[in-house]
Amino acid sequence: MIAGRLDRRVQFTRATLADDGLASSEVWADYGEAVWASKQDLRDSEKWRAGEVAASVTTRFQVRWNSITETVTPKDRLTCDGREYDIVGVKEIGRREGIELTCAARADA
Repeated sequence: MIAGRLDRRVQFTRATLADDGLASSEVWADYGEAVWASKQDLRDSEKWRAGEVAASVTTRFQVRWNSITETVTPKDRLTCDGREYDIVGVKEIGRREGIELTCAARADA
Protein backbone atom coordinates (compact mmCIF):
# COMPACT_ATOMS: atom_id res chain seq x y z
CA MET A 1 0.00 0.00 0.00
CA ILE A 2 1.56 3.29 -1.12
CA ALA A 3 1.35 5.96 1.59
CA GLY A 4 1.14 8.83 -0.91
CA ARG A 5 -2.18 7.56 -2.22
CA LEU A 6 -3.77 7.68 1.24
CA ASP A 7 -4.86 11.31 0.78
CA ARG A 8 -8.37 11.35 2.33
CA ARG A 9 -9.50 11.31 5.95
CA VAL A 10 -12.38 8.95 6.64
CA GLN A 11 -14.37 8.39 9.80
CA PHE A 12 -16.20 5.16 10.55
CA THR A 13 -19.57 5.28 12.31
CA ARG A 14 -21.35 2.46 14.08
CA ALA A 15 -25.00 2.13 15.06
CA THR A 16 -25.93 1.70 18.70
CA LEU A 17 -29.32 1.45 20.34
CA ALA A 18 -30.32 4.43 22.48
CA ASP A 19 -33.16 4.04 24.93
CA ASP A 20 -35.00 7.21 25.97
CA GLY A 21 -37.32 5.42 28.40
CA LEU A 22 -40.22 5.15 25.96
CA ALA A 23 -38.62 3.56 22.94
CA SER A 24 -35.23 2.54 21.64
CA SER A 25 -33.83 4.00 18.44
CA GLU A 26 -30.71 3.54 16.35
CA VAL A 27 -28.06 6.24 16.80
CA TRP A 28 -24.93 6.54 14.65
CA ALA A 29 -21.76 7.51 16.51
CA ASP A 30 -18.09 7.82 15.51
CA TYR A 31 -16.16 4.58 15.82
CA GLY A 32 -12.45 4.99 16.48
CA GLU A 33 -10.25 7.79 15.17
CA ALA A 34 -10.35 9.09 11.60
CA VAL A 35 -7.89 7.24 9.35
CA TRP A 36 -6.14 8.01 6.06
CA ALA A 37 -7.57 6.34 2.96
CA SER A 38 -7.36 6.28 -0.81
CA LYS A 39 -10.58 6.90 -2.72
CA GLN A 40 -11.61 5.72 -6.18
CA ASP A 41 -15.08 6.33 -7.64
CA LEU A 42 -16.15 3.23 -9.57
CA ARG A 43 -19.55 4.04 -11.08
CA ASP A 44 -22.62 6.18 -10.76
CA SER A 45 -26.22 5.43 -11.58
CA GLU A 46 -29.73 6.79 -11.52
CA LYS A 47 -32.89 4.89 -10.68
CA TRP A 48 -36.54 5.82 -10.83
CA ARG A 49 -38.43 5.06 -7.63
CA ALA A 50 -41.86 6.29 -6.67
CA GLY A 51 -41.70 9.06 -9.25
CA GLU A 52 -38.29 10.31 -8.07
CA VAL A 53 -34.84 9.97 -9.53
CA ALA A 54 -32.35 8.56 -7.00
CA ALA A 55 -28.71 9.00 -8.02
CA SER A 56 -25.99 6.92 -6.36
CA VAL A 57 -22.24 6.51 -6.61
CA THR A 58 -20.16 3.42 -5.83
CA THR A 59 -16.71 4.14 -4.38
CA ARG A 60 -13.77 2.00 -3.29
CA PHE A 61 -11.71 3.05 -0.27
CA GLN A 62 -8.46 1.47 0.88
CA VAL A 63 -7.21 1.94 4.44
CA ARG A 64 -4.31 0.49 6.42
CA TRP A 65 -4.97 -2.49 8.68
CA ASN A 66 -5.28 -1.58 12.38
CA SER A 67 -7.34 -2.55 15.41
CA ILE A 68 -10.27 -0.36 14.27
CA THR A 69 -10.30 -1.20 10.56
CA GLU A 70 -10.06 -4.94 11.18
CA THR A 71 -13.48 -4.86 12.91
CA VAL A 72 -15.33 -2.82 10.27
CA THR A 73 -18.32 -4.65 8.73
CA PRO A 74 -21.09 -3.80 6.24
CA LYS A 75 -23.25 -2.87 9.25
CA ASP A 76 -21.03 0.23 9.71
CA ARG A 77 -20.83 3.45 7.70
CA LEU A 78 -18.01 5.65 6.48
CA THR A 79 -17.88 9.45 6.15
CA CYS A 80 -15.51 11.17 3.72
CA ASP A 81 -15.51 14.83 2.67
CA GLY A 82 -18.91 15.38 4.30
CA ARG A 83 -20.62 12.52 2.40
CA GLU A 84 -21.92 9.45 4.20
CA TYR A 85 -21.35 6.05 2.58
CA ASP A 86 -22.95 2.68 3.32
CA ILE A 87 -20.33 -0.06 3.39
CA VAL A 88 -21.30 -2.76 0.90
CA GLY A 89 -18.21 -5.00 0.95
CA VAL A 90 -15.05 -5.52 3.02
CA LYS A 91 -11.94 -7.32 1.72
CA GLU A 92 -8.50 -7.88 3.20
CA ILE A 93 -5.53 -6.58 1.18
CA GLY A 94 -2.47 -8.82 1.38
CA ARG A 95 -1.67 -10.32 4.75
CA ARG A 96 -3.24 -7.71 7.01
CA GLU A 97 -1.66 -4.92 5.01
CA GLY A 98 -4.94 -3.09 4.52
CA ILE A 99 -8.70 -3.24 4.05
CA GLU A 100 -10.59 -2.51 0.83
CA LEU A 101 -14.09 -1.14 1.35
CA THR A 102 -16.68 -0.98 -1.41
CA CYS A 103 -19.19 1.72 -0.49
CA ALA A 104 -22.35 3.30 -1.88
CA ALA A 105 -23.67 6.81 -1.35
CA ARG A 106 -26.53 8.88 -2.65
CA ALA A 107 -25.10 11.33 -5.17
CA ASP A 108 -28.06 13.70 -4.86
CA ALA A 109 -28.02 14.02 -1.06
